[in-house]
Amino acid sequence: MFDQYPNQSRWGAGAAGVDRAAFDEGLRKHMLRVYNFMMLGLAVTGLVALFVASTPALYVPIFTTPLKWVVMLAPLAFIMVLSFRFHAMSASALQGLFWAFCAVMGVSMASIFLVFTGASVARVFFITAAMFAAMSLWGYTTKADLSKMGSFLMMGLIGIVIASLVNIFVGSSALQFAISIIGVVIFTGLTAYDTQRIKEEYAEGYGHEGNTKLAVMGALSLYLNFINLFQMLLQLMGNRE
Repeated sequence: MFDQYPNQSRWGAGAAGVDRAAFDEGLRKHMLRVYNFMMLGLAVTGLVALFVASTPALYVPIFTTPLKWVVMLAPLAFIMVLSFRFHAMSASALQGLFWAFCAVMGVSMASIFLVFTGASVARVFFITAAMFAAMSLWGYTTKADLSKMGSFLMMGLIGIVIASLVNIFVGSSALQFAISIIGVVIFTGLTAYDTQRIKEEYAEGYGHEGNTKLAVMGALSLYLNFINLFQMLLQLMGNRE
């Protein structure tokens, strides 16, 4: 597997001159750890969302008052802290913050169970899972350098964020449809791109401490791609209550 990448320099000095079998085994374990963190994070989010949505004493004061804005913006604050402070945090603190973020995201996403039917939420979830798995597998196995499309995907992501903020005040269904279509394309591409990036980060840090932190941050990237892809597909395919 190690020699399937024609440009060895892309993998950094950490992976140079090491036993290929040992490196491949370490990479496999690292990616498994990333996916485990991501899946457990999704499970926490789903359970919290379902609990809040099924408890009127919780969702009524949250989604019928200005508190909903706090709930909607809280995940963004977590992402900012995780992104800019992870170098200074211990592995255990980073994991704790990741689980807290997933729980807060669950509170924020509880509204989907109030807006969409349970059957459509389940259907779109499995569609999202299939698309995510296919693109992540491609990103893991492809010999192509996906870093070239990373800048375009990030530009598209910024455009979607801006358009989504504008649409909060405009409330245009046509704009929301366009955002969802473009969002599906962008987050599908980011899934493959981030999967390959996570492999490269492991190679660059091979033989050094901190792989747990790399696994958590890699899981965060894939988690966000999955959540956003799910929400975009739900807007397009979900049946409302």
